[in-house]
Amino acid sequence: MKHTPRGEAQLDALAAHLQTNRASILRQWREAAESDLELTTSSSLSRVQFHDHIPEVLDAFHRKLCAHQRSEIAEATEDQKESASGHGLQRWQQGYREREVMREWRHLHLCLVDELERYASDHPNLERSVLPAARRALAELCSDGVCESAGQYARLQRAEAAGRVRDLEFALAELSELGKRRAQAWHEAAHDLRGSFTVVKNVSKFLTDEDLSPTERARFAATLQRGVTSLHALLNDLLGLARLEAGQEQREVAPFDAAVLLEEICENMRHSAKERGLFFEAEGPPTLEVEGDRVKTHRLVQNLVINALKYTEHGGVRVTWERSPEVERWVLCVQDTGPGLRASGAPPIAYALAEATKQVQSLHAVAEKSEPSVSEDTHAPTLRSQSSYRPPADVPGEGIGLSIVKRLCELLDASLELETQSGKGTTFRVIFPSRLEGTSGAEGGGSASV
Repeated sequence: MKHTPRGEAQLDALAAHLQTNRASILRQWREAAESDLELTTSSSLSRVQFHDHIPEVLDAFHRKLCAHQRSEIAEATEDQKESASGHGLQRWQQGYREREVMREWRHLHLCLVDELERYASDHPNLERSVLPAARRALAELCSDGVCESAGQYARLQRAEAAGRVRDLEFALAELSELGKRRAQAWHEAAHDLRGSFTVVKNVSKFLTDEDLSPTERARFAATLQRGVTSLHALLNDLLGLARLEAGQEQREVAPFDAAVLLEEICENMRHSAKERGLFFEAEGPPTLEVEGDRVKTHRLVQNLVINALKYTEHGGVRVTWERSPEVERWVLCVQDTGPGLRASGAPPIAYALAEATKQVQSLHAVAEKSEPSVSEDTHAPTLRSQSSYRPPADVPGEGIGLSIVKRLCELLDASLELETQSGKGTTFRVIFPSRLEGTSGAEGGGSASV
């Protein structure tokens, strides 16, 4: 719209008036918003937060009224849209509903209309083109504000919805992977059961042969006994794991001497190690008074030591314990000189331990850089030996034993770390609380770093 020089001067004067009275306009706008029952979020904002981006919008409106060249008008309009978009983003972050933002723009529009009408009433000699131009600029200001705010909300809602979809897809993929790993663990357990059962079945068949010599019969009877023992132990482990996963195990907390418990376990395991030609070392303070579940701690440690002996062909096993420098913690380490763990076809416990090691080592940052751990590998290790050695038939399956370790750690509020190096062995490190809270179910036992 073309204006005479006098009209342009009057538009400049109007813009200056609005600039001078800005504080009054903003106060009226806030009062109108506060009296609007549909605007609830604004009541929790400070004055500065409430006015966010609106002064910049009014600055752009001022420049537009004073702009008489096309380029100046275009620049002021772009500034207007940018400020309105920023206001919409800020309101989204402040928790506004979209309708609340629209009503705020409505109140601002009405406050500015009232100010224009008062100015027109006080200046009856305005040229006919001045007030229509100001009203048009105001309409563009508020329509741009509504459109940009609504557009910003739409973009943010789409982004939020896309993020939720990604989160759901990730959760479903994780759930599917967890199901596969759990199925693999139970498949391995079934394989171990079938192996033990086959031994029992075949040996039982041989024992029915009447031509067996007494020596052969005694040998087969001993083999049968070992097979039955293995089958019994594996079934007990499966039942124990099922109870742990179902949250049916409870912890019974009482004072006990962890050092005495560990010495007992190690003494019972020394004979098995000696028979295999392995060394077995145990080292730690003679007393270590703690409050926890003695029975479940015994199960946890025994599973770790059995697993260490099971896959160690040369060298031996070392068990150590100590009071942790951390407050109210004690630490158990079970270290073997076996073949280590390799990366392929990992059962669930391996993935869990890999994640545990990453989390715990990143928190404590105390692992020696020269000693590679499972967290340095891009793949989680399996719990299968790399050597040709096969464990004795009377030892339960490894995957089940370590799955029980994982669940017991969760139940006892213990964290578990795993370090392994191909051909050099594996170390399990369990960090127990010195004082465990009272009796509770497995689900209420707190979260372990496993």
